[in-house]
Amino acid sequence: MKFQKICVIGLGYIGLPTATTFAAHGINVLGVDINQQIIDILNKGEIHIHEPGLRDGLNSAIQSGKFKAATRPEEADTFIIAVPTPFQNDEFGKYNGTTYKLADMRAVISAAESIVPFLRKGNLVVLESTSPPRTTIDLVAPILARSGLEAGRDFHLAYSPERVLPGQILRELIENARVIGGVTPESAQAGHELYSIFVKGKIIETDATTAEMVKLMENTYRDVNIAIANEFSRLSDKFGIDVWEAISLANLHPRVKILNPGPGVGGHCISVDPWFLVEAAPELTQLIYHSRQVNDTQPHFVVETVKRAMGTLNGKRIAALGLAYKPDVDDLRESPATEVVHLLQKEGAQVRAWEPFKPTAQMEGINMAATFEEAISDADTLLLLVKHKEFATLDPHEIAGKTNAKVIVDTVNGWDNAAWKNNGFKFFRIGDNKSNS
Repeated sequence: MKFQKICVIGLGYIGLPTATTFAAHGINVLGVDINQQIIDILNKGEIHIHEPGLRDGLNSAIQSGKFKAATRPEEADTFIIAVPTPFQNDEFGKYNGTTYKLADMRAVISAAESIVPFLRKGNLVVLESTSPPRTTIDLVAPILARSGLEAGRDFHLAYSPERVLPGQILRELIENARVIGGVTPESAQAGHELYSIFVKGKIIETDATTAEMVKLMENTYRDVNIAIANEFSRLSDKFGIDVWEAISLANLHPRVKILNPGPGVGGHCISVDPWFLVEAAPELTQLIYHSRQVNDTQPHFVVETVKRAMGTLNGKRIAALGLAYKPDVDDLRESPATEVVHLLQKEGAQVRAWEPFKPTAQMEGINMAATFEEAISDADTLLLLVKHKEFATLDPHEIAGKTNAKVIVDTVNGWDNAAWKNNGFKFFRIGDNKSNS
């Protein structure tokens, strides 16, 4: 196939880096998003998300004339759908007395519908959005058929999941292996040709449903392993030991690699994708379901640890440090840190949060500090929720002179117990009922 123009629908954490990467390799790219504010920002050469190198990539693409942003698609050789697929907040599935979350596919449906007027014979359509199994075949293909064209006969249709790490997206888009699942072998081959424009990693062709399953398996595997680590933290707390010490010792076994516990699991992938498998086959996913339950309730365990550290939460002032779902990113989607803050407030605590990667963020129901110093100055407790480098390198001696707090609660093993104790703080850590004092 010849790829002279690509239309990327959805300009978020995956769509925008993908669009700028294609543009950097000489392809004309139209980036599409329904948010006019995002379009205006991008066409000025500014960005609305934090990702190292992305602003420079966007500016280069605009200056070369290879990228522009708009609110609706145009005719193109290829259409890439990279819109969000969260779960629904107002509707749930039920099976044998259990309740599970359902995928919200409205953005995918809307994106596919927007392509229909511009779809032509010989085009390639690629779904990148993480989706429940058979979405490409059972949802996207029938919508595109409204054009009068048949997927796999008149145009190519494929699924290719993103597999990148926030903070490393631009590098990993190029270097990571890529799975291309086509509705036909020819569609998979067309997808292979598309991504070979910039992908240096191995490109593997398969069918669309297998490609969908691969992405869900990857994130579900991580979720299940994090769940056992979080359960270990609760057990260690009950048995009066230090889970961090126990994990380090257990991991000396050559075939054991236990992950670290934390305040929960967040982000748009690991905390969401396992539910797609539960929704698709609730009768077969008991382990996946219960792992999700463990990780979704881990914020409650954090609150109990804070309560033990402080005696009571009612009226206490807490500085919540970090709201992102993982270190050194600005992504707050499904973050367990925000859930911890909400739970603390329900217990009567006065919480002031500071997120260095979103310093001007306005979070509904959360009191956001304008600066780090403002967050900690009159606090009774400093609660570390995200292991940002900025927090991990704090000097306890220096902090002691800036805050009224005398209690530290560390949920991510980001601080040295002895160092904070030596500077007059009482130190508590989740999963550590051995050295907390």
